[in-house]
Amino acid sequence: MLEFLFSQYKDYPTYEIVLEVTAIIFGLLSVWYAKKDNVLVFPTGIINTTIYVYLLFKWDLLGDMMINFYYVVMSIYGWYHWTRKKGDVVEFPISRMNRYEKKASLLIFVLTILFVVAVYTIFNKFTHWTSYIDTLVTGIFFVGMWLMARRKIENWILWIVGDIISIPMYFVKGYSFTSIQYLIFTVIAIFGYLEWKKTLQQKIV
Repeated sequence: MLEFLFSQYKDYPTYEIVLEVTAIIFGLLSVWYAKKDNVLVFPTGIINTTIYVYLLFKWDLLGDMMINFYYVVMSIYGWYHWTRKKGDVVEFPISRMNRYEKKASLLIFVLTILFVVAVYTIFNKFTHWTSYIDTLVTGIFFVGMWLMARRKIENWILWIVGDIISIPMYFVKGYSFTSIQYLIFTVIAIFGYLEWKKTLQQKIV
């Protein structure tokens, strides 16, 4: 079983494996902090995604690399957004999407897919069926990260969908550790959605 899961790593440099595992640890911490509505989601997420930007560049996975670079930028924005206060009251608490955010999400999704298709075409990366799925996942995750930075509960739904798709995708690509990470992400994201939903319901009451 272990050989089946991790045989892909036999030819990998040790430092890349160490970096991947380190990134995964910070990634799990980041999602856990997001579940708890804790601003530490962003510094831990920045460490995770910065490492992955480097690794994915080395692994020649441009779509995944762009996702993680975008995460770094949106984490900085989210960190600022979450810590804004009016007096002692958080200015942007957990909430649901409004009409503007629904339209903006659709626009981000479409523009992201068009951008990834253009990049993959220019660099001739449409050489495997996973590349086509990558474009879809990139769009889902771009919107999910934007909504999380704005503290919208719907971000969890997109994370769950994207994570489920990513589990087999990364295994097929040969990165079992990262595939397992997305499996754990899926579980945490489900509980994250339920916890944020409970918080919203308490506000209504």
